[in-house]
Amino acid sequence: MKTLASLFLAWLLVALSPAMAASSLAYQSERITARLITAENAITPNAGTISAALQIELADGWKTYWEAPGSVGYAPELNWDGSANVAQGTILYPAPTRFVAFDIENYGYEKQVTFPIQLELDQTGGTTVMNMSANVLVCEELCIPEFFELSLTVLAGEGGIDTASANTIANAAAKVPTTLDAAGMSNARYWISPDKAELQVALDSGAPFGQNLQIFPNMGSDASFGAPSFAFSGDRTSVVASLPLLTAPPTIKSAKITVRDGERAVTFDAVTPNAVALSADSEATSLWWIAVIALIGGLILNIMPCVLPVLTIKFASALKSHDQSLGRIRAGFLVSALGVLAFMWALVAILLAIRAGGGQIGWGVQFQNPIFLGVMITLIAAFAANMAGLFEITLPQRLNSKMVQAESGGGLWGDFATGALAAVLATPCSAPFLGTAVTFALAGSGFEAFVIFTALGLGLALPYLAIALRPSWVKALPKPGVWMVRVKWVMAALLALTALWLASVLALVAGWVVTFVLLGLIVLSIAAMLLPKRQPLTRALPVVLMIAAVLTPVLIASAPQALERSANWQSFDQAAIESHVANGEIVFVDITASWCLTCKANKARVLDRDQVATALSADGVISMQGDWTQPDPLILAYLKANGRFGIPFNIVYGPNAPEGIALPEFLTNDAVLEALEMAAAKS
Repeated sequence: MKTLASLFLAWLLVALSPAMAASSLAYQSERITARLITAENAITPNAGTISAALQIELADGWKTYWEAPGSVGYAPELNWDGSANVAQGTILYPAPTRFVAFDIENYGYEKQVTFPIQLELDQTGGTTVMNMSANVLVCEELCIPEFFELSLTVLAGEGGIDTASANTIANAAAKVPTTLDAAGMSNARYWISPDKAELQVALDSGAPFGQNLQIFPNMGSDASFGAPSFAFSGDRTSVVASLPLLTAPPTIKSAKITVRDGERAVTFDAVTPNAVALSADSEATSLWWIAVIALIGGLILNIMPCVLPVLTIKFASALKSHDQSLGRIRAGFLVSALGVLAFMWALVAILLAIRAGGGQIGWGVQFQNPIFLGVMITLIAAFAANMAGLFEITLPQRLNSKMVQAESGGGLWGDFATGALAAVLATPCSAPFLGTAVTFALAGSGFEAFVIFTALGLGLALPYLAIALRPSWVKALPKPGVWMVRVKWVMAALLALTALWLASVLALVAGWVVTFVLLGLIVLSIAAMLLPKRQPLTRALPVVLMIAAVLTPVLIASAPQALERSANWQSFDQAAIESHVANGEIVFVDITASWCLTCKANKARVLDRDQVATALSADGVISMQGDWTQPDPLILAYLKANGRFGIPFNIVYGPNAPEGIALPEFLTNDAVLEALEMAAAKS
């Protein structure tokens, strides 16, 4: 009787196997629906594995977790005890998404997820009964563990493949992170800061990284991370990701890094038992290489139009010091170099403090501040007037005598101010190598930022340091004469032009009324300096007028001016880019500002020239211009999303480049035209 029952049951299972093999009965709650599915309808004679999957659908607002969930939660736990012919089951995790639960970063899934499962069989080709016990944590405003059991039997035989289940499992398996080579990525580098406060990962890619790049570290349940920040190369084929390490295990023995870039995802080993020392070497190599780049960028800044006028001040000082001792000349130029470095150190400290407070930071953003512009215009105008001989700053006789006696120390504050002013005026300029260095610095740790800005300052100060090493070069200059007066007038004109340029920037930031009042007060102040200094009033009047000029942007309210834009340019609209690209159009984005001299150079040399201007005004090409003259959080967020902390920034989108092709800071006709062609080409 028992034998007959067994035979009947076996016949029934065979008869029903097409319906039973592909999917189990569903487990359902208010929060999830879960099924166990297989690709196989039967176990073929030589089969040693089964392709299965746990399929979960989540109610709106509910989420479940990845293998490394973050600070809270846990990964799905599956148990195969009670199964027949199952040696072991290995769950695979599709690349997750990032979400915030209880104000904490977490990694997982929402709406639906399918976990592929590789089942190894005890007996090749044998009937397999899968009895899976699951513990799956789901969270919304509260977290609830879902405990359920799913059962599925696959009989031995030649039942073939269930197409629907096989496609579902294949699609899920395609989302499981693969190797670097398979995803077109390479050169993975990683390091942990000595104080275990930060993890940084560097990665290269054959294709540009997309806008939605994400990184998910897995260092065990004792580790948790903050939100990452990304610093991209100009063409977005290299990236450095920085993640605050909120809690770290006592010892880091192993870890994996998962990177998701749109439809592609990779996982690679990040730390091995000996990797901490190796990663420190890697960090040092990358940091010092970027420092060299910063040094070169700072040196190039000396020939940029924003810094060149200030070098004239130092040149005039060198002419005056022709008859001074070599020691005094050396001291003056060394102190000027120190002024450059002091400003760079102050700047990086302020930027890091703003970043620590949750603010947005960038290169040159101080030129969006009307008070800063007022101070700079007044200061440079005073330098120009002094250079032109309209007034001299005379010291009391007693102090002047002491300075003559202590020749090596006199006037060093002026040398220091000259160096600092050169560094201040360098910030609205960009130069080759500068963008990479600044991006690396502002996206990295405080130590890295300090090293990079120090290297940048040293590069900017190299002309001063060169004279300090060879002060005899100053002695080789011709002796003062009539020619020197002419040179000083030329230098005064350059400084006056710099002041007028800054005034045009102020007009766009604070309005023309403020600008005209400020310039008027400066002219009156310089005129007051020409009056005889017999009365206390005439001595104090120039100072009062200068202070009034500086305070003009605060005291007078005026409407800012819009950046002039030709008819072919549209206002920047990030939300519209995707729809334009979907319609087959090319979008050229130019983020600029009136205070950005490199932006103006790009416009004059490339964007307004016939060949490029014609291409940008062609049918099917949308030219967008974003004006960052005044603070704009949307533009700043867009720059940061593209790994930039300063301008100029130009990028081309198109049907073949939906994620964009970033252009170098210094544009060329070929670079723009080639990017337009690449973005338009159909893949």
